[in-house]
Amino acid sequence: MRKIKTLDLPSIEKGRIRSKCVNTFLYSYEASDQLFDELRNKHYFIRTYGCQANIRDEETLAGFLNNLNMVRVENENEADIAILNTCAVRENAEDKVYGEIGEFKNLKAKNKNLILCICGCMVEQPHVVDFLLEKFDYIDIFFGTHNIQDFIKLLDIYIQDRSTRIVDISSKSGDIYENLPVKRLSEFKAFVNITYGCDKFCTYCIVPYTRGKERSRDIQDILNECQKLKDDGYQEVTLLGQNVDSYGKDLDSGIDFAHLLEEVAKLGIPRVRFLTSYPSDFKDNVIDVIAKYDNIMKYLHLPVQSGSNSVLKKMGRRYTREQYLALVDKIRAKIPNMAFSTDIIVGFPNESYEEFLETADLASKVDYTSAFTFIYSPRKGTPAARLVDNVDYETKNKRFKELVSVLEKDVSKNAENMVGKVYPVLVEGLSKKNKDILSGTAYNMKTIHFKGDLSLVGKIVNIKVIESHTYSLIGELVDE
Repeated sequence: MRKIKTLDLPSIEKGRIRSKCVNTFLYSYEASDQLFDELRNKHYFIRTYGCQANIRDEETLAGFLNNLNMVRVENENEADIAILNTCAVRENAEDKVYGEIGEFKNLKAKNKNLILCICGCMVEQPHVVDFLLEKFDYIDIFFGTHNIQDFIKLLDIYIQDRSTRIVDISSKSGDIYENLPVKRLSEFKAFVNITYGCDKFCTYCIVPYTRGKERSRDIQDILNECQKLKDDGYQEVTLLGQNVDSYGKDLDSGIDFAHLLEEVAKLGIPRVRFLTSYPSDFKDNVIDVIAKYDNIMKYLHLPVQSGSNSVLKKMGRRYTREQYLALVDKIRAKIPNMAFSTDIIVGFPNESYEEFLETADLASKVDYTSAFTFIYSPRKGTPAARLVDNVDYETKNKRFKELVSVLEKDVSKNAENMVGKVYPVLVEGLSKKNKDILSGTAYNMKTIHFKGDLSLVGKIVNIKVIESHTYSLIGELVDE
């Protein structure tokens, strides 16, 4: 077994701690000349799993490596550094990572200088780190969500002694680091963090333990980042947080999310979005700001998780089905064309069929444009994982399919209602399934495919929808 240099290890107990203090630092680490010399013009590969926060972390990691004059490759076989940026939200995501780590064994045998790194939420779980250290001796560097700013330092340490594996995974309330490098994955749409972490501690969720305390960036830092994106020609900016509605609660400025959202909209970026909202924190002044500015997309991802009050209580969600439905009605009264998407968990421990039917009923009442549905996945260290579950997986899977059938009726209906209408569409590139046509997204996040020239990529064009395929649409360009 190789030696292990441990700088810090994850702890679920430490991950629960919430201190009042949040420190903000300006990143300033300088890579050694040896690291520059060793990695200059070499290749790096990053594979990211999970949510938009992980995608944004990937952009920072790419920024670090670009600053070392490395070149990105999309084929792991060509890599000199490979990073797997992991997700811990569901068990199947972790299983996929384990399988793909195994594939790197042959690559390491062929290229003994390949540096394999594992980061992200998955390694913030102690049992996962223990397993990875024991089973995959060829992983070289482990670092957590709180240690991204130390990535170059960890590379510097590793190249001094390649026989020693490096582990640096902190579990703490969380700090904020500004001035981190970034290499955007897109030249026309971008994610901008406004908060980090989560304080809700829903009983099924591992994220508060892996991402730390809820903490807000200074508004000026956010606006400066957004202004630069606008100056660089970006067409769409999505403000990110595990709970964007909590923005500013930890600051002394008196600034809340509505104020921040309005200031970003006033910059004049063509499209402004935000993810994710928490129902009981969603305030009336946010509704007013969305209604006031045309460049704020009339699309809201509002996770409900369950339509049953008894299940919501067991989940630790801080609202009732009645409050959720009242919020939806209030928003639609002010913004009639608002499109809603959601997250729903089927099969929470001991969920009865009657409770499940309440969820299906809520879904039909809200009329979602899209929904992300999942079968409950226990996460070790969370309260829900300790529950004894009397519902078998086969029953849960049957209910899952039943819910999807209910949701598809509204998704299909909403898609059909778009036929014959014209929508501004941000053109994102070639269709994944047909390289002869382009794809883009409307305000409601519906994908529209159409024939057009590659010169349109990154632009907002008017598309008339001519055909619905439920989850995607076919359209045609409309002359300006």
